[in-house]
Amino acid sequence: MKKIAFVLLVFLTSLMAENGKLVDVKVGATPVPAAEILEFAKPLLAKQGINLIVQSFTDYVTPNIALNDGSSDANMYQHKPYLEKTNKDRGFDLIALEPVYVVPLGFYSKKYKSVDSIKKGSTIALPNDPTNYSRALILLHDNGVIKLKDGNNLDSTEFDIIENPKKFKFHQVEAAMLPKIVDGVDAAVINANYALQAGMSIKEAFFHENDKSSYVNVFATKKGNENNLNILKVQEVLLGKEVKEFILQKYKGEIVPVTKN
Repeated sequence: MKKIAFVLLVFLTSLMAENGKLVDVKVGATPVPAAEILEFAKPLLAKQGINLIVQSFTDYVTPNIALNDGSSDANMYQHKPYLEKTNKDRGFDLIALEPVYVVPLGFYSKKYKSVDSIKKGSTIALPNDPTNYSRALILLHDNGVIKLKDGNNLDSTEFDIIENPKKFKFHQVEAAMLPKIVDGVDAAVINANYALQAGMSIKEAFFHENDKSSYVNVFATKKGNENNLNILKVQEVLLGKEVKEFILQKYKGEIVPVTKN
């Protein structure tokens, strides 16, 4: 049935393209890498009758508000646990469609050359949104910096730390601000998208998540739009070979594509 729908969509959008009429699809995104990936996809979609309007946001909260109130048709910047937490906390009804890419968390410091050299009692900055905060603690647990009661608990907090050998202090900061304040703390766990935006490389991190991470960024929409043919066509292009090659070439392993092809 889905195959028939896509064949019909290709036919209809091809007719629109021939007539010079494009259908607007508004997609929210953070600047790097999501907005860059979407900008690359724009001409691919224009050939199929879709005018992709990329709405760039500098924080994690506003894109979902825009999606929920209809200002956006879809968005791409978040992983599924974050979306589910937003739905629960705000009463939204957003839906994760397909996974597109992984944005790994990394552990960075401008003051120290290795994890072992970080002094006892140092301050570690973490993302302040609940899902990435827990995710950061799990990253530190997985790499032996701390020990949690359950390293698989996606809702872990500081109260779940059972071993902290160096008595590190943890300070929560808005994710977008972490690259800007890393000089002022001893170390920080930073999302790769914000690190890239600040000119930092995942190679500078002491350690980072790999492509097996369960925190895969998804293409999302509001419930009721999950079968919208134009939204599904955007998704199909984002999962296609051209976009996969763009991600691999531009980000060189800093961002990892998850595609069907």
